[in-house]
Amino acid sequence: MADLRTRYMGIELKSPIIAGASNLSTDLHKLRKLEEAGVAAIVYKSLFEEQVQLENLELYERKTEYEHRHAEQVTLFPNSQTVPESPDDYLLHLRKAREALSIPLIASLNAVTDEVWVEYAVKAAATGVAGLELNFYSLPEEASGEHGAVEKKQVETLRKVKAAVKIPVAVKLTSYYTNALAFIAELDKAGADAVVVFNRLLQPDIDIYTEQHIMPTNLSSSEDNRLPLRFTGMLHGNIKASVCTSTGIYSANDVIKMLLAGADAVQVVSTLYRNGEDVVKSITEEVEKWMDNRGYNNIDSFRGKLSKKKSENKFAYTRAQCIICPCQS
Repeated sequence: MADLRTRYMGIELKSPIIAGASNLSTDLHKLRKLEEAGVAAIVYKSLFEEQVQLENLELYERKTEYEHRHAEQVTLFPNSQTVPESPDDYLLHLRKAREALSIPLIASLNAVTDEVWVEYAVKAAATGVAGLELNFYSLPEEASGEHGAVEKKQVETLRKVKAAVKIPVAVKLTSYYTNALAFIAELDKAGADAVVVFNRLLQPDIDIYTEQHIMPTNLSSSEDNRLPLRFTGMLHGNIKASVCTSTGIYSANDVIKMLLAGADAVQVVSTLYRNGEDVVKSITEEVEKWMDNRGYNNIDSFRGKLSKKKSENKFAYTRAQCIICPCQS
């Protein structure tokens, strides 16, 4: 029987298949079903800084609700000089999820300010989770702004979080960087235990009948994993951090491709929504069968075989335009 064990962000997993952050992880019943189906770890749904700000606003409104009646009443709720606490419900559910599972649970954070990143990282770590996943993203909104400022800020955020917690920390990235490889190398030097390529962002759309903006939630397809595959192949063997591939991982074929490119693990989400939790079991069985048929006893025996560093075909990772395009023939 093929051995699917792998190490991701310093944690030994029974297989490379991780359930990525989604609404599925907020249901304890679904979490247990995912574990029974064979996922090796689960990333809990992200906590967003917007939730903190909303909670802070509600606290402020409660504190000032009666101040127009009697000024001294405000002193019943003295102003706090500390960073706003994270939502209690999130931390409670995160702790319950961790206690309900025997596989590693990873907390996902999505903040803006360093103070909030660090505060939430510490609070999430205190629940006993196995690791943290920081969702780094920044979309260009205007032409002004110093070149490289976003990258510098995010590297510094990672350093601060790493200094505040003792558990491993992964960074989940978008591809919207001037030089993603150079940026990842900086994150690696700053102590990232893993990098996840890439996060799938919501994109705006327009309803031409209502003439209004809409934000549809579109699931990925296998075709979407080409870009993550390219970067996985280029990263393997060039950074100390683990490499996790995300977006468009639907089948055993997709998982095998990423392992051949050099991934330490993969994250699945869309296939869980489309095919249910049991798809993990079929993926695992098919990966084992493929390995047995080719005489691979463990993942390390073929991981990165087709990465840029090990493959004879370096051209596959450096070419980005067609010389002869099928659509032009």
